[in-house]
Amino acid sequence: MEQALQVGNGKWHGKAGGIVDAPINKVWEMVSQTKRLHEWMPMVERCTDLDGDEGVPGYIRLVSGFMFPQQDGERSWIKEKLVFMNSSSHSFAYTMEASNVGLDGSVNSLKLVDYGDDSTLVDWSFEINPVEGACEDSIIDYLGFLYKSCINKIKGAIEALD
Repeated sequence: MEQALQVGNGKWHGKAGGIVDAPINKVWEMVSQTKRLHEWMPMVERCTDLDGDEGVPGYIRLVSGFMFPQQDGERSWIKEKLVFMNSSSHSFAYTMEASNVGLDGSVNSLKLVDYGDDSTLVDWSFEINPVEGACEDSIIDYLGFLYKSCINKIKGAIEALD
């Protein structure tokens, strides 16, 4: 069951979206599998199963790479927990349980919509806890840019498989 994200909960909210010239089932196959994350998120080097079964709420994975620049040059890491995944509505959400990037408690949701003519609308929304000392617009713009660049990589990742 899809869970609605609460608005007005004191969190910062943002969205990124785009059209992928590929059928919804192919896009879903790419974005819903942990082992494929690095194929469409080039800043991700590794994604490791930590607990539970992929696709089942409670599943935990560790994502590492260069998603967020670190002052010491080290890789970013984020421990994510699956909140829900619904194959029939082509949607899922993960919470960031722990990280070295300061976004603990953030929620990322992705929903696909059949856009016709073998194309798919990717709607990626996110909410984060306010970051002390940071500008909300700057953080939201950066995350939007980062996620939009990932959406733009999906078609190429699918084509690489064909």
